[in-house]
Amino acid sequence: MIYDHSTSSPSVLNADLHSHSTVSDGLLSPTDLTRRVADLGVELFALTDHDDVRGLAEAREEAARLGLRFVNGVEISVSWETTTLHVLGLNIDPQNEDLAGGLAVVREGRISRARGMADDLARVGIPGALEGANKYATNKEMIGRTHFARFLVASGVSSGVKDVFKRYLVKGKPGYVAHEWASLSDTIRWIRSAGGVAVIAHPGRYKLGANPMRRLLGEFRDLGGDGLEVITGNHTPDQMRHYASLAKNFGFAASRGSDYHGPGESYALPGRLPPLPEGLRAVWDLWK
Repeated sequence: MIYDHSTSSPSVLNADLHSHSTVSDGLLSPTDLTRRVADLGVELFALTDHDDVRGLAEAREEAARLGLRFVNGVEISVSWETTTLHVLGLNIDPQNEDLAGGLAVVREGRISRARGMADDLARVGIPGALEGANKYATNKEMIGRTHFARFLVASGVSSGVKDVFKRYLVKGKPGYVAHEWASLSDTIRWIRSAGGVAVIAHPGRYKLGANPMRRLLGEFRDLGGDGLEVITGNHTPDQMRHYASLAKNFGFAASRGSDYHGPGESYALPGRLPPLPEGLRAVWDLWK
């Protein structure tokens, strides 16, 4: 959806361009999520479910009813060197055949990975993880680590979802399964084919040193990537300043999104993030 925001300063627009519904690993339906972000004062909202766009029509309809400006989005799982990344596609055409075909391939890989995760958890004395995780996955094609984490919490193995990701399901811990996701080049091509802009999500989450991060950003830019998520739920103030500087250095637009998954499982509420730092071009200006 293209809109006129000429009366709003880009740095103070209360935009949230990263969130998840039950179509992927969020706790709220697309309708309930849209109502939640509207209640919290968000002015511009994007639903960005992992590797799936089937919640967009429902969210867009509710946003229109509420008078909330809405952007079609998706978050695509990417393998880059030895690191799993997430790349947001914003202002996409969800009907685009290239994007739809690519996402279908990525989703197929999720199911085989889930079986491997369950097998590995069973080896350390946690049986029934696949069946347990499936109980938390509304969309069975999108079963992922968060669904397994909810199962581990409900089973009393961990005290909370954040605790799970310290002791399980991450590299070197039980339940982790290496997986080859989409390539960075294919991901950017799908997003651009769908008329969208490609944004690296939550860069502070990736365990990359300064040189690998700069190499990633350079490759992303050269392949046609557009933006960097500078303001996001789990970035510290120092990280926000750091990635604002990198966005300027590499010529990226800056994005802002909570990465909201629902009550009790998110680092920040929609609408409660700091504004974009001054001097950065807002990603929503790219489709002004």
